[in-house]
Amino acid sequence: MATEDEPTHPADARHRQEASVLQAKAASHPLRLRILRLCSQQALTNKQLADRLDSQPGTTLYHVRLLVGAGLLEQTPIRTGTSGALEKPYRSTGLSWWLSGDADGDGNLDGARLMAPIQAFEQELREAGPESVRTFSRFTLHLSREQVRELDHRIVALLDEYVATDHERLDRPALGGILVLHQLADPTSRPPLSGPKDGPPT
Repeated sequence: MATEDEPTHPADARHRQEASVLQAKAASHPLRLRILRLCSQQALTNKQLADRLDSQPGTTLYHVRLLVGAGLLEQTPIRTGTSGALEKPYRSTGLSWWLSGDADGDGNLDGARLMAPIQAFEQELREAGPESVRTFSRFTLHLSREQVRELDHRIVALLDEYVATDHERLDRPALGGILVLHQLADPTSRPPLSGPKDGPPT
């Protein structure tokens, strides 16, 4: 399923394209996904992103450059900041929504990209607070792998319509969301003592 934000350009070419190796890597880190989300709302400088994400400017710049190299982030015209200094702001290109390639040939999610969107969403929701929630659905379904794929395609097709026209609604509140389907654990088995540990940054 697509994992990212509304495009900043009208999507007159709505066809998905296969993610390159660099694009797949760029979308596999929660901090980079948060940068894309923030820069889809307004153009931000590296310093603004570092301050907003409580990150070191050098660390943020590494991620920004990787996203720019992958075509997921672009530099907008240089502007004069409040102090009079020249600034280099960045904005999401919106391309990440239209990329595919999360799964292997059998429909299994790539492990390197599995948790990054969920971790980014958890951080965003925690910052926004419970009062930010507008709607949610919690459900249990019994589906075959083919039915999961069909449901995913139908949901993404509907979201595509909203994503492609989002530039027409920029005067309205910005909402974020995520849809995750996971196989439930055996209800009779004991849960692990601790959750899975995060892997090294990529």
